[in-house]
Amino acid sequence: MHDLIRRGPKPAVLTAEQAAALVNDGATVAVGGLISVLCPEKVLAALEQRFRTTGQPRDLTVVTPVRVGWQPGTGLEHFTPPGMLRRLVSGSFSDRDSPALAQLVAENQIEAYSFSMGTLFEWLRAIGSGQPGWLTPVGVGTYLDPRHGGGRQNECAREDFVRLVTFEGEEYLFYPARPIDVAIIRATTADERGNLTLEDEPVTLGGLEIAMAARASGGLVIAQVKRRAAAHTLPARNVAVPGIFVDAVVVDPEQRQSLLPDNAAWTGSVRAPRDELTQPLPLDVRKVILRRAAQEIRPGDVVNLGVGIPVGLPQLALEENWLEDITFSLEHGAVGGVPTGEEVFGAHWNPDAFLSSPQVFEFYHGGGLSVSLLGFAQVDGAGNVNVSRFNGRFRGSGGFIDICHRTQRLVFCGTLTTGGLDAVVDDGRLSIRREGRVAKFVPLVEHLTFNAHQALKRGQSCLYVTERAVFRLGPNGLVLTEYAPGVDVRRDILDRIGCRAAVDPAVRPMDAHLFRADKAEVGA
Repeated sequence: MHDLIRRGPKPAVLTAEQAAALVNDGATVAVGGLISVLCPEKVLAALEQRFRTTGQPRDLTVVTPVRVGWQPGTGLEHFTPPGMLRRLVSGSFSDRDSPALAQLVAENQIEAYSFSMGTLFEWLRAIGSGQPGWLTPVGVGTYLDPRHGGGRQNECAREDFVRLVTFEGEEYLFYPARPIDVAIIRATTADERGNLTLEDEPVTLGGLEIAMAARASGGLVIAQVKRRAAAHTLPARNVAVPGIFVDAVVVDPEQRQSLLPDNAAWTGSVRAPRDELTQPLPLDVRKVILRRAAQEIRPGDVVNLGVGIPVGLPQLALEENWLEDITFSLEHGAVGGVPTGEEVFGAHWNPDAFLSSPQVFEFYHGGGLSVSLLGFAQVDGAGNVNVSRFNGRFRGSGGFIDICHRTQRLVFCGTLTTGGLDAVVDDGRLSIRREGRVAKFVPLVEHLTFNAHQALKRGQSCLYVTERAVFRLGPNGLVLTEYAPGVDVRRDILDRIGCRAAVDPAVRPMDAHLFRADKAEVGA
């Protein structure tokens, strides 16, 4: 089938089945996309069908900075027939969207490694530029560090993907370069010379860097697109991946922007009216947490959001009229505008600009973010945070470690307990009707996604905001600084956490306005 690929200046135009036939046994395949966005679903489905029919390709290594697939049987699930996948290297995992894949990991049927999203994008960029690997201080002291697991997610993952090195007296993590045999990426339009544009896409997700890594390795680049255009008709400024990197094009006219109906306001081609975007949040514990977290935001801040409770902040900013005072930046590339919710996390309504994925993480690694609101699954007494592996679930860290590395102010947001928690907000007070079964503040986090000691060394400000208590990170760990009106500090807070926390001598009630229906005095 290799006689089908590029000869001369034009890439081959193939069916998905023909493209799938280009992948050899044992290949390392880099896949672009984010859940349903930019997911090359047609090509991945053809790969699975080829394997089920012929038993090839076998023993693949799949590298994906961000997981792809939005429900069972999509995205990475296409690699789950026994024998097809040997190793998965990913920034994140989902047992909800990819249960068959999660089962392979849990049962040690494949090797599973998880590294931070920014690390994987920068590693691919290093491969594409012929460097020996990627050297970075990001992740030192976290589960990426060989002293804490080196990114391994199960027992059969024994290979050393990362090394701890010392350079000029400082510790770094080094990820040696590895060849990429096949890159499978997606775009909107390809012209006859293989130039790719992203006019219908809400993010970029490093398609160029993935393609360059394969090209530098002597590998193949397969691009799935919605449509083709004549040569020399695409505006040069719009080309995201030049045709010189593309070997084969697969056309899928049914390709969708995401799971939701296509939205031109996500691409910047139109701007949605503000009244269509504003959806006031109900007065509940999530809104209380967001309002308190917003008190840490200042005019002019560049603000990042994690999944979970923080995704509601843009709606709070719209509702309480301080959106224009700040700029949102999520790690998937859009800058400005209004980030959407979890259904298409990473897209923004009315974005001002787009960065490539490596550019985003270089900005974050350099300390460009003012404040980040992030979720948490577990917090321990030292202030360490776990979002990547807990209660037997493999999640990975996504961009969490990259975001935490140099952000000036970190605000971790979540309820104090979970699993049946019933807490009611009413007239300036909080009432706990039923306590959650699971404590989220624990003696020791199961997985070290955020290392509080490293943050203290870097001089970062860290706050942990719940519906009933606010803790700050002090030199010796957690310090209780605020409590919700209506709760008892001993009964409802200190006795409900599974770790020690100091109590600030100046501990005080949280602002009662946070618990009232009228506009809170919070935000930028």
